[in-house]
Amino acid sequence: MADIIYLLPDNIANQIAAGEVIQRPGSVIKELMENSIDAGATQIKVIIKDAGKSLIQVIDNGKGMTYADARMCFERHATSKLKKAEDLFTITTMGFRGEAMASIASVAQIELKTRRVEDDLGTRILLEASEVTLQEPCQCPVGTSISVKNLFCNIPARRKFLKTDIVEQRHMHDEFQRIALAWPEVFFSLFHDQTEMYHLPSSNLRQRIVNLFGSNINNKLVPLDQATDTLSIYGYIGKPEYAKRSKSEQFLFVNGRYIKSPYLNHAITSGYDNLLPQDQHPVYVVFMSIDPKNVDVNVHPTKQEIKFEDERLVYNFLQVAVKHALGKHQITPMLDFEQEQSMSPYKLAHNLKSGEYSGMPREASPSDPNLQNWQRLYETVQSGAPRTSSHTESSNASFTIETEWNNTDTEDITQNLPNYSEKKKAFQLHNSYLVNQLKSGFMLVDQQAAHERILFERFENTLTQHQGTSTQNLLFPETIDLSTADYSLSLEILPSINALGFDIRELNKNTLIIHGIPGELTSNLNAVETFQQLLEQVRNDRDLKVNAHTTIAKALAKQLSIKRGKSLTTEEATELIDQLFACEIPHASPGGRKCFIVFELGELEQMFK
Repeated sequence: MADIIYLLPDNIANQIAAGEVIQRPGSVIKELMENSIDAGATQIKVIIKDAGKSLIQVIDNGKGMTYADARMCFERHATSKLKKAEDLFTITTMGFRGEAMASIASVAQIELKTRRVEDDLGTRILLEASEVTLQEPCQCPVGTSISVKNLFCNIPARRKFLKTDIVEQRHMHDEFQRIALAWPEVFFSLFHDQTEMYHLPSSNLRQRIVNLFGSNINNKLVPLDQATDTLSIYGYIGKPEYAKRSKSEQFLFVNGRYIKSPYLNHAITSGYDNLLPQDQHPVYVVFMSIDPKNVDVNVHPTKQEIKFEDERLVYNFLQVAVKHALGKHQITPMLDFEQEQSMSPYKLAHNLKSGEYSGMPREASPSDPNLQNWQRLYETVQSGAPRTSSHTESSNASFTIETEWNNTDTEDITQNLPNYSEKKKAFQLHNSYLVNQLKSGFMLVDQQAAHERILFERFENTLTQHQGTSTQNLLFPETIDLSTADYSLSLEILPSINALGFDIRELNKNTLIIHGIPGELTSNLNAVETFQQLLEQVRNDRDLKVNAHTTIAKALAKQLSIKRGKSLTTEEATELIDQLFACEIPHASPGGRKCFIVFELGELEQMFK
């Protein structure tokens, strides 16, 4: 029988390794920038074209390489960071595995120029699919310039499965931000399609955070500084009232290396005790300095996962450091234990007519044809399948509503349909749920989910049908300072936002100005906070294949909906239910949460047996 096991060719082995190390354009930026840091660079410039697919170039003023080293760096397991096995336990550099350059060269076309300060001439090398096509002396500045062109050109399947340009840009910006935060003393710049996205001069850590995320973050930061003989922790954590719904601004570094650790993230979060709102996450940029002998960074090719000799000790110390920082700066919870005052139906009607907005939907007419959804609702509940609106069906978005309905063998529950001439008024439970009596049972409505559905359909219809809406000018326009990434995203969604009645314009680089808000929104709305929260929701959702109109409508509906804990009058509760069943899809919120549950009298009788 013939032998069937053989060694893979080097080019195939490199491509397999590249699958772990080089997952997308952002991975290339990470590896090249880390090499620049290890080379002692004080200035690093990143140039990107076509979301990294056409070109990624990193230029530094580091120590450069010799003629021989310039060629050797593209060999597998070639590194200047290790000489013996014991060195794995004293690693202080960003790279050490000797895989990155070989992996990049196996899936792209490479041009490298490098020169040391003591050399008169530098070296230029061209590679394609790991093969050196040219190596020659050249004139070039001190340092190294590496251009990665046509990434995954020889692996069409990998290139095909890259995400959209917007998503890939976000990943590249994330990698850039992490390294820029870890090394504030280094000058960084990033150009995307000839536009300078970041210009970060050498600074201290706090200024670097402000330069990356905008001046608004400055007054949200609490300094963190604790040290022992074995571990020191420093950096900044966000004040509790500035917590976010996402973890997009959470950065944890160990010995200058960005890491991902749910365990240590929990330590930081738990350090806030009960100061954080439910389902919100703190902002933080935290650095830990620890003896390299007490950590193992050789866990994963991306080097973002590490192991500690005593992880529990690190957890406890990190938790205590956060508590001390919050206590030292007298950060106390800003909780309002008073219930919101209910708004009378007379004031509600007045606000709607005067162009203000109380958090309730517009008034519906009983003759609205969509009120027939009361009948279709029960037919749907009986059949066990929610309907889909025509505009949702026609969309290419993979936007699904996941609901589960309990089919029953009871009589046709459409017999329970409340007649509008004699329908029962709704009342509220725990300022969160609405109860409405039916002929043979009752219905329990989640007020927040219901209002999200109402607002979502209204906003989406406005955007889809290009209806437009009135704008209420602000007496004093407000400005928003954004990070470069958020500013870029804002420019993409501004046309849709303004179509909903906002008047937001560009003021200068990374700054927007709000001149007006939709006429139906309340005059005491915090326009800046609403826009920032909306931007955060859009940023979190854009990995999903949802069209822009749906994403904007969903995010804005979530921000402006009535929240749990909001007290409603009987009239407001009844009106909210009316509006829910005037919707095309009353069954679930845009996020897929049930809007209501129907209980039969028979079920209640069984419970009491």
